[in-house]
Amino acid sequence: MLFHKHLLINAKVRNPMASEDEAIDFLNTLVDRINMKIIKGPFASYVDKPGNRGLTAIVMIETSHIAFHIWDEVDPSLVQFDLYTCGELDLSTVLITLGQYFTILNMDYMLFDRENGFELEASGQYPDPWATQLSFE
Repeated sequence: MLFHKHLLINAKVRNPMASEDEAIDFLNTLVDRINMKIIKGPFASYVDKPGNRGLTAIVMIETSHIAFHIWDEVDPSLVQFDLYTCGELDLSTVLITLGQYFTILNMDYMLFDRENGFELEASGQYPDPWATQLSFE
């Protein structure tokens, strides 16, 4: 069955990845945990341009892509994350995996179903003062 899931995450973290190997390991782990198949990559590169310093990484998956950039010049560091798939997506697995690789101070996420436009399927924050917090263990 064909799906159109698009997950966007904006997070502030304490321990940003600094090496290309760390980013590649993270993407390989994430793809495996969400039962996707890599068709190319992962690729990662450190950007050393003032105002945009940080790690950029992407992996092409059979059903689309996963990409992120980390701005590590700021404290806390900023992570922008983008996952698009035409397959099924387990949101909690993605969020928990992020939490295992980063010390997340706060995070906003939105999951869209893009079958017919941009229908908001799920959204949330961490920490969420109104609900049970995610366990990153």
